[in-house]
Amino acid sequence: MKIVVGLGNPGTQYRETRHNVGFDVIDCLAKRMTFGQRAKEKFKANMHEAMIGTTKVVLLSPLTYMNLSGQTVRAAVDFFKLDLEDLIVVCDDLNLNPGRIRLRRKGSAGGQNGIKDIINRLGTNEFPRLRVGIGRPPGGWDTADYVLGKIDSDDKPFVEKSIQDAADAVEFWVKHGITDAMNRFNADPDGKPKQKKKKKVSEASVDGDVPDKLATEENEPN
Repeated sequence: MKIVVGLGNPGTQYRETRHNVGFDVIDCLAKRMTFGQRAKEKFKANMHEAMIGTTKVVLLSPLTYMNLSGQTVRAAVDFFKLDLEDLIVVCDDLNLNPGRIRLRRKGSAGGQNGIKDIINRLGTNEFPRLRVGIGRPPGGWDTADYVLGKIDSDDKPFVEKSIQDAADAVEFWVKHGITDAMNRFNADPDGKPKQKKKKKVSEASVDGDVPDKLATEENEPN
């Protein structure tokens, strides 16, 4: 059995935003595998159950805000009594260009508030994660405004492709494990070329941290 958690913020106002690409990957997988079955609510998340090959897979989109995502992950892992190698978390990444995805066996939060909360609640950073590139904000943009903003028309084709690629990577991970999935999907795809124009970014943006106002907004109730 495997658990796949996509990170994002609940609510219609956050649909199609950069910070919600984890939800988009879960939606893509659900469309492929559940044949229109409605999600049910469990572990403070929308949950789908599906089969990939002969393996049961639970797909989760937390109904908490991003920086409380660990509540869902901790509850699901404890309920199913799974090893953390059977969990994968899908999230956005400012440090990858649109169109890029990257799998990791473990690692730091890298400034991603959902991953940070999951690490805190699990007490370890040793769980697989799949990052989907959203790129850096243009010069003068606030990082929180950028990640909570809608994906622009220039980036959208790249992001849509990376969502499909990420869904493919999750299916491959379920069947073959993290090492083979990394070897296959971490090669550079035909993503959006890096911008050569020098960008003015805040100190928070440089190290990947999201400003406090984002965390504050994400602590609001549903």
